[in-house]
Amino acid sequence: MTIRTGRDAVAAAASYLRWLGFRDVVQPEERPASGVDLRAPGLVAQVDPSTRPAGLRAVECLWLNGLSASATSVFFSLAGYTPEARTRAAEIGLPLFVLDLTGTPQPVNHAADDLAAGGA
Repeated sequence: MTIRTGRDAVAAAASYLRWLGFRDVVQPEERPASGVDLRAPGLVAQVDPSTRPAGLRAVECLWLNGLSASATSVFFSLAGYTPEARTRAAEIGLPLFVLDLTGTPQPVNHAADDLAAGGA
């Protein structure tokens, strides 16, 4: 799936999560204040389609959303992540993926490698 819009990026992430084995992946009609773009039983995911690397605050907010929902948190970004965000994600075990413009997710950290290898 070629990514032309933010909605395309969310759709690509949803397809990948379904492929990993997450069931009933849905996107809220409107993006909530939490920034969570996708939900499924046991899953919260955020997709950042901006041209700036995702930062520390975004990673920590997603992680806290996952904790409050007792769910796995997964982050997808088109532009990658700041060094601080990558370091914090490694500390808390939050999977980070980068989406290329063809919609193919690439694991960025060890937690993402584990999720890609083992699935849901």
